[in-house]
Amino acid sequence: MKKRKLAKYFNVLSIAALSSFLAVSSTASAAEDSKGATVQLSEKKHHERHAKERHAVGSLKLIGEQRIPFKQTFQDTIVGGISGLAYNSKQDAWVMISDDRSDNNSARFYTAQLNYDHKDFNSVALNEVHFLKQADGTTYPNQTQYATQGGEVPDFESIRVDPKDGSIWYTSEGSRSLSLNPFVRHATADGEYLSTLPLTEQFKMMPEQEMGPRNNLTFEGLTFSKDGKSLWTSMEGPLYQDGSVPTTDTGAFSRITQYDRNGKVRAQYAYPVDAIPAEPGPGKFADNGISEILAVNKHKLLTVERSGVQGADGTFKNYIRIYEMDTRGATDIRRMDSLQGKKFKPAKKRLVLDLTTLDLPKVDNIEGIAWGPKLSNGHDSLVLVSDDNFNQNQVTQLLAFEVLPK
Repeated sequence: MKKRKLAKYFNVLSIAALSSFLAVSSTASAAEDSKGATVQLSEKKHHERHAKERHAVGSLKLIGEQRIPFKQTFQDTIVGGISGLAYNSKQDAWVMISDDRSDNNSARFYTAQLNYDHKDFNSVALNEVHFLKQADGTTYPNQTQYATQGGEVPDFESIRVDPKDGSIWYTSEGSRSLSLNPFVRHATADGEYLSTLPLTEQFKMMPEQEMGPRNNLTFEGLTFSKDGKSLWTSMEGPLYQDGSVPTTDTGAFSRITQYDRNGKVRAQYAYPVDAIPAEPGPGKFADNGISEILAVNKHKLLTVERSGVQGADGTFKNYIRIYEMDTRGATDIRRMDSLQGKKFKPAKKRLVLDLTTLDLPKVDNIEGIAWGPKLSNGHDSLVLVSDDNFNQNQVTQLLAFEVLPK
């Protein structure tokens, strides 16, 4: 309160009335301070509880499947291309990011409710859509708009909820043909730009030479460490200087990198990607790579290896395997410019689940994996989501699992 206004109060209030007024003001101020302290304490306890969570993955038991109908409309957007998801335990809600390159609608993510228990997966309900913003506050352009107005064409692949404050982190693969670098970006819970992690030289696009990332094989995966103090990213495929992409005869090495919250590299490991598990049709396409990662504990991550194999008729069959990667004993390769001809120990991995063994009518293009809420029996839950590429021959499927400990 300004002094000139306080002087007017002295003209009309008795000393007793003024004392009463000040007492009420002090009480209200103390109550407000107490409320603020309570909110901060609640957020701190939530973060500490998240940091103390420990997961133990023995095997996965399928609970059930739900699908989002092809090109379902929601709040004037077309739902599809879901390439990543995460669970916000504080709000008991899910976030799902689309890799729409602003062609159908501006780049965006959805919030949703997934209703399941340890017996059944009952429904999926979309709640809101949020459009992600560039540093200047505008939405991301599509390629046609980029040609005239600049900016960055989005290719979003992963999304995570910050355990500290509920904000959003997400990745984009960039574009080799447009010389757009991949990135890891931080946004508010409704999509407003906050910051971008610094990009190391090895991950910058170099379209004029076969160095750096291959097109569409960059930051496919993102996860927070269990203590929330660092982030991991995964390259879908190898850098040019690290060797060839997988074939049906040989695998490849992709880099999985740990950063602190300011973007400083803390560690980097070579992950051994499997060979392509089946032969494509004559002259047809096939690949294999890491489509997502998820922290288990300090040393272990779950990885999703996603292989698409095109048959002679042009249709694709997806081979999805979930592994548990262990960094203990692996070589820190962050200072190795190239892996070819170098001696190093890759990370170890253990097969957790081959989705082709499940009794599902279709296993599609799985690109997202996230921990869900605890089940009533005390076990962890896990959810996968597929990217339908806005293709009528594919589906957006969500698979819920019970995590059986070792």
